[in-house]
Amino acid sequence: MLSPHPAQETLAVAAFLGVHEFYRVGGAQAVAALAYGTESIPRVNKIVGPGNRFVAAAKKLVAFDCAIDFLAGPTEAVFISDKGDPVLIGCDLVAQAEHDPDALCILITSSRELAKAVQTEVQRHTNTNPIAAESLTHRGAILLVTSLDQAVEAANRIAPEHLTLPAILAPAVQNAGSIFLDEFTPQSAGDYISGPNHVLPTGAMARVRGGLNVLDYVRIISCQEISQEGICRIAPSAIVLAKAEGLRGHAESLRVRCSHA
Repeated sequence: MLSPHPAQETLAVAAFLGVHEFYRVGGAQAVAALAYGTESIPRVNKIVGPGNRFVAAAKKLVAFDCAIDFLAGPTEAVFISDKGDPVLIGCDLVAQAEHDPDALCILITSSRELAKAVQTEVQRHTNTNPIAAESLTHRGAILLVTSLDQAVEAANRIAPEHLTLPAILAPAVQNAGSIFLDEFTPQSAGDYISGPNHVLPTGAMARVRGGLNVLDYVRIISCQEISQEGICRIAPSAIVLAKAEGLRGHAESLRVRCSHA
């Protein structure tokens, strides 16, 4: 594990999980150290985990030399609501915005009244949160749509890391890293405690994959064995394909086995 400023609680959890190596380093330089190795940090086979834009850029740069999970960062959060509590929505927008000045936080609503109320709550909560204030000023948005169906359509095009919306709309979601249903499922619970892994795809990568999971730590190696009877049964179809591609050697390797079977 790597973290530039790990809390005592983080170190304790790592110990409980059986982590034997913990390096006090972060940022793009940490990605480079893992990908290529240093005098004190060994080279690894795969780098997983989220980060800011510099970490994401570094992972992208080393991806051909060291496997990565996917690009995970900066934070993205989309909220869809037309009748929600503006206090709760405003708090959640600020919570995700404080991750990073580059965080993308968006409310999509069909209610102009809700939009104004949420804007007021956000301004109130960012007075003492400079990172969230910077993020929401430069990267925050409230989108007004004609219906919640249109809101979901917009969210599918964004393919956000986090998506909060009414449970009744969930079946229409096609692209999202993690979905949070209704008002009492804050995205911050997903950050820490509710269960699903919270290393999630950003930059529209949710269109092609989900969050970090056990398969990211598994290599699948296929193993094949064909009997004499089996090769005679399947070889003719394979020979047709090989000849269609102009690969006569492939066709011959199949044909000669049939003649020896």
